[in-house]
Amino acid sequence: MAGIGLLLIRLVFGLTFAGHGAQKLFGWFGGHGLAGTAGWMESIGLKPGKMMAFAAGMSELIGGFLFALGLLTPLAALLMIVPMIVAIVKVHGPNGYWAAQNGYEYNLAIIAVAVGVALIGPGQYALDTIIFG
Repeated sequence: MAGIGLLLIRLVFGLTFAGHGAQKLFGWFGGHGLAGTAGWMESIGLKPGKMMAFAAGMSELIGGFLFALGLLTPLAALLMIVPMIVAIVKVHGPNGYWAAQNGYEYNLAIIAVAVGVALIGPGQYALDTIIFG
């Protein structure tokens, strides 16, 4: 049952995170695409905006897919954690904890899940387990 639980956690968090990357890169799922995300990043002091938007989008897209697959799980977790730390520092931290006030609640939850899964392993239904034993 633990393997199924970890699979569920990885799929929901990983695919949701990959979706956030697709919003930034391609404008899918109601996102603003690379140009819109780049402009917003410039407005909060992350320059050059296009490079930062591309880096964040790719980190989220690749990290999310790797996490969902349970492939290279420590790297996947890192690719999820870094943009969340930046989001806390540059956007959400000053607003307090709760997401309802644009706080860092969501970002911290992603960090906790990514670190937790990286520490305990992705479970039996993961490519890491199949490939690396």
